[in-house]
Amino acid sequence: MIDPRWRLDGQTALITGGSAGIGLAIARELLGLGADVLLAARDPDALGAVESDLVCEFPASRILGLACDVSVPAEREALFDWIEDGGHALRILVNNAGTNASRAAMDYAEEEWRAIFETNLFAAFEICRYAHPLLSRHPASAIVNVGSVSGLTHVRTGAPYGASKAALHQLTRNLACEWASDGIRVNAVAPWYIRTRRTAGALASHEYREEVLARTPMGRIGEPEEVAAAVAFLCLPAAGYVTGECIAVDGGFLRYGF
Repeated sequence: MIDPRWRLDGQTALITGGSAGIGLAIARELLGLGADVLLAARDPDALGAVESDLVCEFPASRILGLACDVSVPAEREALFDWIEDGGHALRILVNNAGTNASRAAMDYAEEEWRAIFETNLFAAFEICRYAHPLLSRHPASAIVNVGSVSGLTHVRTGAPYGASKAALHQLTRNLACEWASDGIRVNAVAPWYIRTRRTAGALASHEYREEVLARTPMGRIGEPEEVAAAVAFLCLPAAGYVTGECIAVDGGFLRYGF
């Protein structure tokens, strides 16, 4: 008999940026643990294709998607109208949607760096606030924010990205303390280079890839499923006494010395 602490049966999870990469891997991981999944992503065609695939893979679970750009306030509001109108008993929120434009600090146009903060930080904060009354209806709910090692140390991803992720990590700590009495745990994960469409361009350079691997004790690029496993753990009842934490999924990158 499977210990229910390691299952998510009957729980509904909202995953933003859920149509590809880490978000899709998180969806598969949570579905495999028995959860129902609501997906939000910008591209309606990609989202529809993913929804169809997941329905075939997990026929016993409820899987629904809504095309939504979480950086747009009206679309965030529409997302939660959709959730409430559908009567979905939300228990898990994964803020995975993110964006970046990597360049030197002096080379950003104002609208570029503001757009990074809007998606990576402001949208996550607002989505947490929209989700709070839904999550607090249940005795044990969870939020997991997908941060980055860029928010913990200098990485060549650009200052706005690193600053937005650092703020997301601090938001995680603040909400964990503020909302613990409401039965909501709030944690984060901080990935290093993960094999996704977004990282493919940078890692296509042999020289750059070798630099990355040289700074990674485990000597390889991470997989989306490895981030998803950490996220899933933080959602499980087994992690019921864990809140305010940021787990690095980085192959040892942050612990590398000289």
